[in-house]
Parts: sequence; structure tokens; C-alpha cells
Amino acid sequence: MSDAGQDRDHDEPRRERPYDRRELRSAPSLVLVSTGHGKGKSTAAFGTLLRSRGRDWPTACVQFLKSGKWRTGEEAMLRQLGVEWFSAGDGFSWDSTDLDESRAKAVAAWEFSAGLLAAGEHRMVLLDEISYPMNWGWIEVDAVVAALRERPEHVSVFLTGREMPQPVIDVADTVTEMVAVKHAFQQGIRARRGIDY
Repeated sequence: MSDAGQDRDHDEPRRERPYDRRELRSAPSLVLVSTGHGKGKSTAAFGTLLRSRGRDWPTACVQFLKSGKWRTGEEAMLRQLGVEWFSAGDGFSWDSTDLDESRAKAVAAWEFSAGLLAAGEHRMVLLDEISYPMNWGWIEVDAVVAALRERPEHVSVFLTGREMPQPVIDVADTVTEMVAVKHAFQQGIRARRGIDY
């Protein structure tokens, strides 16, 4: 490095660290949330499932909107890696011909998920697109928050979906909001295999 480069480094103000490394502590598990209107919420969660399986963690995914009729790339690959996969919905709400049935499936999916969390057999559980049935009043937000607070201490949980209710955000350890800048769908481009599903 040149002397000029060294001088420049010394002249720059020192960046403040957001935390002091001596204050860091280990946590046995985390609650993670990906929300917002941008693309990538579930994709980020699937990447975390991949990491979990890479560490040989027992891992599960419960999808609240997609039905077992969907054949997605993420499901195919993550099942091969040993992720237990439960597609509990009946498609997206606007495709539903019977919203009472859709609601009943969402309620059953939540009851199953609450049991999955409480059992403590998985170190990572993804509750994919759970914000929608909470926002529609199909699942009680307080029940989700209670399950997150009362889960066994080694169970991490990743929740996804737009407009995640504030009480869930409040109990989470890490929250990321995906911001939509531009999306191919807005330009009339259909979802593509290998990219979107």
C-alpha cells in the first residue's frame, strides 16, 4: 500500500461498532422474520434451511399457502436433503373456491405447527407465508407469539410473509424487510421455474 493510501486510512473517521464484541453472548436459538413487499422472503428462509441441514439439524418446513399440488424446486431439493416438508394450504387465497375450507386448512396447519414447535424434535422450523392467515384473522397472532415464547430453547423458528404482525416482529431476534424496487411480474413476465419456484 502506498503512503498516500495509509494517510487516507488514518484520516478517515473511525466507524463506531453497533456493539462491543465483549458484550456478545450465545443464544441457544433464534426467531427470524423475513417480511416486506419485495421478492426473496421465502428464498432467504430456504437458504437458512440449507444451512441448518448442512449442520445436520433436524429441520422442518410448514407452508401455509402452497398446497401439495405445487411442485417447486426448493421442495424437491430440500426434501432430498432431509427437510421434513408439510404443504398445508390449498393454494393462494385468490384461487380458493371455498374460503371456509381455506381457513380450516390454515387453522389446522397452525395447530400442527404449534405442536411441531412444542415437541422440540427440530432445531429449525420454517413457517412459510404464515403472516397471511394471521392478517386475515384465521390464526390468532397472540397464539403464534405465545408458541414462539414457549418453544423449547433449542428450537429456532423462521417466519415469512408480507406485513408480519407487529407482535411477531417484537418477539423476533432478527427481522429483515424486503423492499420491492422492481419485479418482472410488473412487466407482465410470468413466474419462471428455477427462479421463482
